[in-house]
Amino acid sequence: MELLGYDFFQNALLGSFLTAIACGIVGTYIVARRLVFISGGITHASFGGLGLGFYLGTNPVLMALVFSVLSALGVEWVSKTQNVREDSAIAAVWSLGMALGVLFIFLTPGYSPNLSAYLFGNILTISSTDILWIAILAVLLLFIVTFFLREIIYVAFDNSFATTQKLPVKFIEYAMMFFIAVTIVLSIRLVGIMLLMSLLTLPQMIVNQFTSDFKKIMYGSIIVGFLACVIGLVLSYYINIPSGAFIILVLTLLFFSVKGVLALSGKQ
Repeated sequence: MELLGYDFFQNALLGSFLTAIACGIVGTYIVARRLVFISGGITHASFGGLGLGFYLGTNPVLMALVFSVLSALGVEWVSKTQNVREDSAIAAVWSLGMALGVLFIFLTPGYSPNLSAYLFGNILTISSTDILWIAILAVLLLFIVTFFLREIIYVAFDNSFATTQKLPVKFIEYAMMFFIAVTIVLSIRLVGIMLLMSLLTLPQMIVNQFTSDFKKIMYGSIIVGFLACVIGLVLSYYINIPSGAFIILVLTLLFFSVKGVLALSGKQ
């Protein structure tokens, strides 16, 4: 309990809760539309923005945000209008982002001391500014799913049917890709670029073992994600290992535990 007396741990808990909200909402859409590979491409494309930020001496998160949003919208546009296979476009963005990131970091004078925090995550170093931005994102996403959940579900599961219902399918798809990119960048400090895909999918996979309802998966994944963050934070602090990696380890163990229990009980 003495951990709660530290400001950095209070920030970490609040940041974890807000990140769990954003990743729970966006991750459910990603899993429903089978966009996991796209989220991986956007995540790794953001590394190019981080490298450019270090090279220019500006805020690396801001540059990563620009890279991610452009990558997300670019993949959506190319795959829908230019007769380019979606997986090919994602692979190109993925490799280009990583290549540019390595190049810019190599060209940056001196050493980039915070690079490991972006690659592997370190929620214990999250700042009040980081919390403010993720809070704005979480509130905005909650507002969107409160008033436009039906439209999002239609597009996620059957955009052809959504078109017949005269819904703005393209606008919703581009808007959700935008929010996916923003969520990815603002969540990097939690588990890092290398592990972020798991935070966007594992909580949903765990809850999906019990229900197929989109809304229940969304809110359930928020609870599971935050619970894993708390357990990972506390244990990683005492064991003295990276918190981001341990959070993903907790989620992975929880997934296989639930899978095993349901299989043994015959309720899967």
